[in-house]
Amino acid sequence: MTSQGAILPAVALILRESDVQDLIEMDEVIAALEAAMRELGEGEAQNEPRRRAFAPGGLLNVMFASYPGGKCTGLKAYTVSNGRVRFLVAMFGLDGALEALIEADFMGAYRTGAATAVAAKALRVPGEATVALIGTGWQAATQALALSRVLEIKELRVFSRNADRRATFAAEQEEQLGVAAVDAPSAEAAVTGADIVVTVTTSQTPVLEAGWVEPHALVAAIGSNFPNRAELPPELVGRAQTVVVDQLAAAQLESGDLIQAAEAGKFDWSQAVELATVVAGGWERPERPGITLFESHGLALWDLAAASVVVAAARRRGSFEEIELL
Repeated sequence: MTSQGAILPAVALILRESDVQDLIEMDEVIAALEAAMRELGEGEAQNEPRRRAFAPGGLLNVMFASYPGGKCTGLKAYTVSNGRVRFLVAMFGLDGALEALIEADFMGAYRTGAATAVAAKALRVPGEATVALIGTGWQAATQALALSRVLEIKELRVFSRNADRRATFAAEQEEQLGVAAVDAPSAEAAVTGADIVVTVTTSQTPVLEAGWVEPHALVAAIGSNFPNRAELPPELVGRAQTVVVDQLAAAQLESGDLIQAAEAGKFDWSQAVELATVVAGGWERPERPGITLFESHGLALWDLAAASVVVAAARRRGSFEEIELL
């Protein structure tokens, strides 16, 4: 406070995409996200599902959470218009002061990959794994990166419809991750025999068939977060022994895979287990192996977990743009 009793504005960091790329570390994001989900499972953290506002030519998405372990609350807002998506995370301290404004496209890819890694670590029996990755877009690389940090990847099989793109992507992953990466000729060839299957596409219709999936496999469905989109067929959801969602309230709003399976009589919402419950120790692994399905739609809590470590790294390093606000 000043001598006249006025409250001085808080100094908040402005972190742009290039700053985030320079600061972010996948291991730190995975650890923070795991801690945040444990807090959610224990009732300490809070997360509100995404809400959408439609306007002519555009879409606004807003989601928010509190993460006491990271000493922050905050929100992510992003717009979709004319084929472009713009992401912003606003992170506040527990005292209500604005801590940072973060351009959050790159950070979002990291936190989504980290969530899959947390799920794989919690849901899968340890050991080497053959991983099938369906999709080679922006989010696919961070899925592979995150899984490589928590698993011993025996082989990474990659499939997408663009043959040139998947060949390039497979070569990049082999070089960057130091794992054997295969350009699969079909989705079936990628999935058959795989221990972990990750679908990370923008498809509105299923990208694999239930019969391709091994009876012990972990399937992580990343791409669908609208009720009218489904990466997985209802038959695969029906085969799953365990269905884990990032948050039940969010899944019931936007998990096209599960909504459509429920409508087809292949799934009942009472079967769903939240990832936070699993991480907090409230889930008992079945005695017999079966298909485990993880439905990932994205939580604001994940964004805060990632933001907390990025902002801490920026504070340690210094020299980033600041603004006096709020």
